[in-house]
Amino acid sequence: MFASATPSDDPAPPPTVSLDEAARQATEAAGWVEQNWSTWVNTSLRIVVILAVALTLRFLVRRALTKLIERMNRGVQAVEGTALGGLLVNAERRRQRSEAIGSVLRSVASFLIMGTAGLMILGAFQIDLAPLLASAGVAGVAIGFGARNLVTDFLSGVFMILEDQYGVGDSVDAGVASGEVIEVGLRVTKLRGADGEIWYVRNGEIKRIGNLSQGWATATVDVTVRPTEDLEHLRKLVGDAAATLAEDEPWNERLWGPVEVLGLTEVLLDSMTLRVSAKTMPGKALGVERELRWRIKRAFDVAGVRIVGGPPQADDGASAADPAAGVAAPSAFASPTSPQSLATNPIPLQSGPNLSKH
Repeated sequence: MFASATPSDDPAPPPTVSLDEAARQATEAAGWVEQNWSTWVNTSLRIVVILAVALTLRFLVRRALTKLIERMNRGVQAVEGTALGGLLVNAERRRQRSEAIGSVLRSVASFLIMGTAGLMILGAFQIDLAPLLASAGVAGVAIGFGARNLVTDFLSGVFMILEDQYGVGDSVDAGVASGEVIEVGLRVTKLRGADGEIWYVRNGEIKRIGNLSQGWATATVDVTVRPTEDLEHLRKLVGDAAATLAEDEPWNERLWGPVEVLGLTEVLLDSMTLRVSAKTMPGKALGVERELRWRIKRAFDVAGVRIVGGPPQADDGASAADPAAGVAAPSAFASPTSPQSLATNPIPLQSGPNLSKH
């Protein structure tokens, strides 16, 4: 048995289009293309020219910045190894700094050029840029107020790199933290403290910075001796110890100047303080101070000069202790008739009326 097909199951017949209607639609499409063809060509050519100019300008600006960075690096290499180069930061650090500056400048230049080209392309499509620019301005103000700390940190990091305030490996005192710089970023600087801790310091929070690794450092040693010592003899002992230090490895490289006896910084009744100073390689002052103390102490021990300090010690010619010093002072309570002893006696009971209840 086969079921008979109902009329509702048959597909709808396709609409018939007359030949005249098809010709009219084709004519309208050709006319619309002919009317807009010149606009399309002009817009396309304008976009191509904008992109070509933007890419060419971007290439030229980035190439000029790269040449500038290479010239800076060549100038650093020419100075390296000279007397002036010893006072500057090492060439590798300056190369890294120049590369960081070049990267920032290239990114900024690319953003400005391509951003301007994008706005010009939108203008070529007859898009009204006034609402877009107004919305971008309002959004920029809102973001600026909300992320002002981020903007401050970024700008501080940029100026820090441009001014070469510090770099990786430098020992710095940033106020909020101090230690060795292990990483420098545009927003955060990482420091490793004396105990091994890592400090994350925002660049915008650094109000002052003290770099202990640029130029040269100063090693200062204070020696406290008895006021009866001969000053000229002390100066000779310190000079001999400093001369041997300047001849031994590796201290002869870390010392950048002679060890000087600056004089007395303090004179008291029982002591006087002698200050010794020397110019050293950056970051090596503490090691030079320790070694200089070591050698001065050995020289003083050989010469019989005693370094004083700490708890006071008895003089060599002090008299013997008084044997009566351990005897206790007489007490007023030792006599039973003294007022103090009478005051401590108990009060005697006196007879009186019977106050008990029956």
